[in-house]
Amino acid sequence: MKRLIVLTGPTGVGKTELSLRLARELGSPIFSCDSRQMFREMSIGTAKPTAEQLAQAQHYFVDNLSIHDYYSAARFESEALAMLEEHFQTHDNALMVGGSMLYIDAICKGIDDMPDVDEDLRRELLQRYEEKGLDDILAQLRLLDPDYYNEVDRKNHKRVLHGLEICLMTGKPFSSFRRKQAKERPFDIVKICLHRQREELYARIDARVQLMMDEGLLEEARALYPYRHLNALKTVGYSELFAHFDGHCSLEEAIAKIQFNTHKYARKQLTWFRRDGDYHWFEPTQEKDIFELLQL
Repeated sequence: MKRLIVLTGPTGVGKTELSLRLARELGSPIFSCDSRQMFREMSIGTAKPTAEQLAQAQHYFVDNLSIHDYYSAARFESEALAMLEEHFQTHDNALMVGGSMLYIDAICKGIDDMPDVDEDLRRELLQRYEEKGLDDILAQLRLLDPDYYNEVDRKNHKRVLHGLEICLMTGKPFSSFRRKQAKERPFDIVKICLHRQREELYARIDARVQLMMDEGLLEEARALYPYRHLNALKTVGYSELFAHFDGHCSLEEAIAKIQFNTHKYARKQLTWFRRDGDYHWFEPTQEKDIFELLQL
């Protein structure tokens, strides 16, 4: 049976170096499942592997998109599964690495079969959200799809907007399109999640943010500032610096917000991974135990 090994964990935990060693042992390229590292204009702020690291193993889904391109977890599912099918024709193992929760679930469980959203409707709802706020969007979602309204994270405007988009476009509740059962995959899946003590993880995140600044994140964000309305750039590390450019906070405050919001995202990732009982949990120092689990 062919085998897909998923290596994940919260941002900053230390996946990259271990992934390179695993790739060598497995004889596999690295199929990235980091939704931000796909965008070639965003390098420093996404902690993309260095040129030296990229040269150590073939990487897929890194630098494959522009910030101007529309992409989704459903498209990732389709493209990654096609590449895995081709890879498994000549290899027994494949390695997928990254921390984007929806992208991992898209491969392991299958994404919901959603219709494509009309771009004009998307822009219209986004403008409405910016002008009237999230409560206005939530009120309509509650009327059109009370089931999704009751379970969605009502502070996550992207998910709320997407649910309403589908309701308005199709005339059906968004919840009616959602998959209740995982899809069958023609390969075994082994899931590994790296973790560290919270204080240690936060210290690593804070140091990495400072390193990003030293490496030129401010200049990278300034070059991308004219495109701040694009969905790809509404993300931690860029949004805070855009707010600084707009005069809403000092640079020191922006850096502190990047660190704080990255801590918050790491907690969100860990909460998501802990809900899945299929994960094997290791600290990055337990490399020997990981290799034993994989029988390498």
